Amino acid sequence: MSKPLFASESAGSNDTAATTTRRPRPRLAVFKFASCDGCQLSLLDCENELLAVAEAVEIAWFPEASSRLQPGPYDIALVEGSITTPHDAQRILDVRRSARIVVTIGACATAGGIQSLKNWADHEDYLRCVYARPEYISTLASSTPIADHIKVDYELRGCPISRHQLLDVIGALVKGQRPRLPSHSVCLDCKRKGTVCVEVAQGIPCLGPVTHSGCGAICPTYDRGCYGCFGPVSQSNCLSLTDQYLSMGTSTETLLPLLRNFNAAAPEFRDASNRIEAIAKRTETSPEVPHE
Repeated sequence: MSKPLFASESAGSNDTAATTTRRPRPRLAVFKFASCDGCQLSLLDCENELLAVAEAVEIAWFPEASSRLQPGPYDIALVEGSITTPHDAQRILDVRRSARIVVTIGACATAGGIQSLKNWADHEDYLRCVYARPEYISTLASSTPIADHIKVDYELRGCPISRHQLLDVIGALVKGQRPRLPSHSVCLDCKRKGTVCVEVAQGIPCLGPVTHSGCGAICPTYDRGCYGCFGPVSQSNCLSLTDQYLSMGTSTETLLPLLRNFNAAAPEFRDASNRIEAIAKRTETSPEVPHE
């Protein structure tokens, strides 16, 4: 157990009452890198719990919520977004030096985000297509997760993250406890809810068996296959799952975009999608066998 970030302790007593003193509230900072801001907004969406959060921690740096910005050091840093520029690659090192605990929030920070699709494209070609003067743009050829650049203490998956998980993590850190996050797949959530498997019942390709829990199995609940917005679960076997879908007749055109979306650069999804792409290319170049 780590040292409590926030606690009350006895400072003295007399015959009638004990006097307590409160340590300074832990300082919280929220940093944005390449992202859409949605995961930061999850904190502001906490509604009834937001006042309790503001009472438990000192929000020292949160440009999305306040123009009152205080320099570090910080006790807790929430980091949203991926690294896509040389400037951000340096800035994340500064964040790590200023923060005691770093928590990455969302698919961009934990897996590179939807913008990691450029990792499979011609970077220079994108610059020429999008910007009239690409020579003014300073950017990297790839989008990478925060953990590729610094040590990360905890990760919150999702696009966007679950606000309930965010509150649990902040609450645990404030108490000096290790956050306990779910580690099972979406499949287990479907079973707990009594949701009929969309793959078994309807033949809809679903990433639920290999996707981290956190969304409450929203998509299968409404007859849609999971598309992996919370990223791959630990020890996921994406290659076996995609092999099974291919053997059942699912096309590579269906599987490739299923794997290449919010968590495309997560190693498990990346390797599986690269393999699917290679199969598709071999199929395109193979001569057709004439029908008898």
